[in-house]
Amino acid sequence: MEIVDLIFVKLTGGNPILQGLVGGFIITLLNTFGALLVIVWRKPSEKLLDTALGFAAGIMLTASFTSLILPAIERGGFLPTFFGVLLGAIAIDVADHLIPHTHAVLGYEGLKSSRLKAVWLFIIAITIHNAPEGLAVGVGFGAGDLANALKLMLAIGIQNIPEGLATSASALGAGLGAHFYACFVGIRAGLVEIPLALFGAWAVHIAQPILPYAMGFAAGAMLYVISDEIVPETHRKGHERWATFGTILGVLVMLYLDIALG
Repeated sequence: MEIVDLIFVKLTGGNPILQGLVGGFIITLLNTFGALLVIVWRKPSEKLLDTALGFAAGIMLTASFTSLILPAIERGGFLPTFFGVLLGAIAIDVADHLIPHTHAVLGYEGLKSSRLKAVWLFIIAITIHNAPEGLAVGVGFGAGDLANALKLMLAIGIQNIPEGLATSASALGAGLGAHFYACFVGIRAGLVEIPLALFGAWAVHIAQPILPYAMGFAAGAMLYVISDEIVPETHRKGHERWATFGTILGVLVMLYLDIALG
């Protein structure tokens, strides 16, 4: 891991804000790779997609605690972390209720709007889903703990691959165009991770006192997405057992990465 740290520092010059930007690009590239898989893997089964999303949820769940909540408590104590987690969950909940968007399975949410096309409603839904991930990576780098930030970036990047594939496949299933167009739907929805990673790194770098709040906020937002969106999406088609084992596998993979990359 020290070699990876050195390479990353050499590429970014040790600037946490630039590191956050690079981290955002990397996780977005992995999301793009996953989205493009639908071109060669044209009809992934629903069982496989639900299992893959369960795996992504397991990684996010573990990373929320090992890379965000626990480090936040160590840096700022329980109360700032507590309020950060609460605010993160509330922010995503408010976005869910106010911003018009639609899910492939859960259907329409948010305020009614007749002006937005179906494809944009779908993209907005995935954008809301991806936003906490980009923010988490940026906050991780802005905190100044490069080893922990790289673990978090790797974790989010890995889970972005099945997420990108599932997004493109869902776009196809929702009738949003041909395979290439579905890929770009998935790619566009993941682009939000870059500016949010940059913002997260910048915010905590220039205002260190907000760090535990910011880490808690990112974790709370991810936990909300897992419980409110990923779990219901993967448990509505009769594949809940596969999705559950995917989640367990994701937890174990993230725990291994946390120990191995220590």
